[in-house]
Amino acid sequence: MEVANESAIKKPKRLTSVVWNHFERVRKADVCYAVCVHCNKKLSGSSNSGTTHLRNHLMRCLKRSNYDVSQLLAAKRRKKDNTLTIANISYDEGQRKEDYIKPTIVKYEQDQRKDEVFNLGSSRFDQERSQLDLARMIILHGYPLAMVEHVGFKVFVKNLQPLFDVVPNSTLELSCMEIYGKEKQKVYDMLSKLQGRINLAVEMWSSPENSNYLCLTAHYIDDDWKLQKRIVNFVTLDSSHTEDLLSEVIMKCLMDWDIECKLFAMTFDDCSTNDDIVLRIKEQISENRPRLSNGQLLDVRSAAHVLNSLVQDAVEALQVVIQKIRGSVRYVKSSQSIQGKFNEIAQQTGIISQKSLVLDCPIRWNSTYAMLETAVEYRNAFCHLPELDPELALSDEEWEWASSVTGYLKLFIEIINVFSGNKCPTANIYFPEICHVHIQLIEWCKSPDNFLSSLAAKMKAKFDKYWSKCSLALAVAAILDPRFKMKLVEYYYSQIYGSTALERIKEVSDGIKELFNAYSICSTLIDEGTALPGSSLPSSSNDGRDRLKGFDKFLHETSQSQSAISDLEKYLEEAVFPRNCDFNILNWWRVHTPRYPILSMMARDVLGTPMSTVAQESAFNARGRVLDSCRSSLTADTRQALICTRDWLWMQSDDPSPSSSHYALPLYVEAN
Repeated sequence: MEVANESAIKKPKRLTSVVWNHFERVRKADVCYAVCVHCNKKLSGSSNSGTTHLRNHLMRCLKRSNYDVSQLLAAKRRKKDNTLTIANISYDEGQRKEDYIKPTIVKYEQDQRKDEVFNLGSSRFDQERSQLDLARMIILHGYPLAMVEHVGFKVFVKNLQPLFDVVPNSTLELSCMEIYGKEKQKVYDMLSKLQGRINLAVEMWSSPENSNYLCLTAHYIDDDWKLQKRIVNFVTLDSSHTEDLLSEVIMKCLMDWDIECKLFAMTFDDCSTNDDIVLRIKEQISENRPRLSNGQLLDVRSAAHVLNSLVQDAVEALQVVIQKIRGSVRYVKSSQSIQGKFNEIAQQTGIISQKSLVLDCPIRWNSTYAMLETAVEYRNAFCHLPELDPELALSDEEWEWASSVTGYLKLFIEIINVFSGNKCPTANIYFPEICHVHIQLIEWCKSPDNFLSSLAAKMKAKFDKYWSKCSLALAVAAILDPRFKMKLVEYYYSQIYGSTALERIKEVSDGIKELFNAYSICSTLIDEGTALPGSSLPSSSNDGRDRLKGFDKFLHETSQSQSAISDLEKYLEEAVFPRNCDFNILNWWRVHTPRYPILSMMARDVLGTPMSTVAQESAFNARGRVLDSCRSSLTADTRQALICTRDWLWMQSDDPSPSSSHYALPLYVEAN
């Protein structure tokens, strides 16, 4: 339409709606118009008409193809009576596109005008930025790459931002790999600058298709004395990856990250792991390392896994009784009439329990414990239920077995909850719990009942294998807790070993002194500039012409006897720190680093050792770690990229320990 003869009117007040950036208000006679600057179409410009019709026009105006309509949609969605917060993920043209913009909060106040909007970004839509944001969202929340092919997703995106070109999942996969490459470089740089040592957790995964995977997680305490961990590799193992080659796979991953010289300890999730694997890795790593002479501190096994293994022994031994109890509970819960009759019998026999009978999920042993616990409390009611199938009836002896094994399971649940529920699981928390299990196993072996004593003996034999590998590492970590020092070792070893306790205590004392002396040598070499750059390790030379390899140790030992008291001696001689619930061991060592400069180096590495590798959501599962079908169907490189990058991005967020609700498709699924 022709508007040349129409004069632009002066605005009596500021036009606050964003739509007026795209319209010019003009007056013809006594009528106000809003003329679109893109297509010159006239619409009502009266103040009584509002701006909704102008916004709707702009959404349809094809000549606005270079403008972002999200601002208009944001204003349309806003509720007058609500205060909303949204994540600002806008792209600043002055910032490089590949840099991730950390979300901030923008708040809409209640008293804002309904049609008023904030400028959430630049006025131009950025396809590349949006594509990377979509890839980042898929990584963070575990969504399938194929979601971009879903009709519902395409409709949602087109209505939200018509200018966004939904890319195929193959293109999105490339975007994910691009993000992985940049985030990996950040992690690499961070690990290379780390002053302390790195502990590696080695975990085995499987899939519903019976594929096997190796997950490597680096655990460490950073320069701010914060406990950290990063998944560094998620390797797909094919049929050629036998146990003999597993050490080579691990070493290749360590060398790719350039952290093999920073390795302090390795934690395997299974006590049955072939010792040759660890031996081969030790042989390939520098020999002149601060570790115990027999290498015990380098080879750790997951505490939660050994407890789970003991539980499986108990459940398997009691399987016949458990099946009877499961059948009895299922019968009682089969109808309301039977349940009502059962409740009456319970009242008549004097049972006052407020708990209800529950059926277990066989692969979740904590649910089996809950079923046994309630069934034992209702023992007399089951015995007086006349309609119960005689084949499901338990003898008095079987009820006693069920009661005892329930007590065993209760102890294991309490301890695993301590391990998996701790937000800062430093290595010092494990020693007292494991010692308590050791003491209980000794007592259970003394049972006069042959069934219970033989079960306890089997469990203790498995536990002893774990204890022989890990007791020294556990004890050293406990000694480095200023609330306990050597006193806790003396307390528990006297109960465990009795008359031979002093010999065992001396072994621990010698072990921690040997480790400290190695760190003292490292400190001397660092001061002299002969240590390996970027680490606290002495450089290891394979040069056969070096005839003075042992001179550093000799010099340190002879000089130490003439010098002042060492960090370790000073630490052990001073009184223990008072126990309290608010104690933070990492903060204590951070504050006391100037007082114990060498011992604090050792404490940082020891306390960062992962003594257990089971996450809270999978702590009670009997089937192990199983990858979901969505992830297992990906290529090996893409699978590793998505799993590692998700871990890294969450660690950068304000919530580094996301709950399972953050993920649409969890990595862990329970097999049927």
